[in-house]
Amino acid sequence: MIPGVRLIMLGRQGAGKGTQCVRLSRHYVVPHISTGDMLRAAVREGTPLGRRAKAIMDTGGLVPDEVIIGVVADRLGKDDTRTRGYILDGFPRTVPQAAALVDITAARPIDLCVDLHVPRDLVLQRLAARRVCNVCGHIYAATGHEANPWICDFCGGDVVQRADDTEDAINQRLDLYESQTTPLIAFYRDRDELVVVDGVGNPNDVLRRLITAIETSRSARS
Repeated sequence: MIPGVRLIMLGRQGAGKGTQCVRLSRHYVVPHISTGDMLRAAVREGTPLGRRAKAIMDTGGLVPDEVIIGVVADRLGKDDTRTRGYILDGFPRTVPQAAALVDITAARPIDLCVDLHVPRDLVLQRLAARRVCNVCGHIYAATGHEANPWICDFCGGDVVQRADDTEDAINQRLDLYESQTTPLIAFYRDRDELVVVDGVGNPNDVLRRLITAIETSRSARS
């Protein structure tokens, strides 16, 4: 049986991180846990932190580190993460969050932090080409050769470009990612817990690279 894994996934928006997290979670049989998933679960379960997060989000505010860290601590305390592990997607985003995670996982430290690297110009192209059906949510990549580019093939709904997928908006998000994540990458590199994996190419090839990097690192540590 394939052993589980405790993994952090980093990567620019549009790098394919979400897709690969799902694939890795199936391969290692561990939960894929995103910040959004954790917040929604805490809100749904009505935990004290969930109620606090909901009150902040309902007013359009940003959830502070202390709340996010508390939600993560609660989620990583559940049975499914204690037995085989997890893949964290979207947390930590900052060095203070990473330092808090070290404390949270002191009894069962992470195995590895993976930076899925796709050049900025390529993710900008990918995100600028992204379209989404506003009825069923199916995501498309515009090529310019579609017969009906603004009609969903699945439900017939309207296909639109999201307001945050314009070039200016994408660049703002990428700038924020760079400013937050560059120190985070240094944090994990200094701890000898970072590996950078090329995220360009066929998704199956990228998955194989990820698994190879994880297993190579695990073998070196054992």
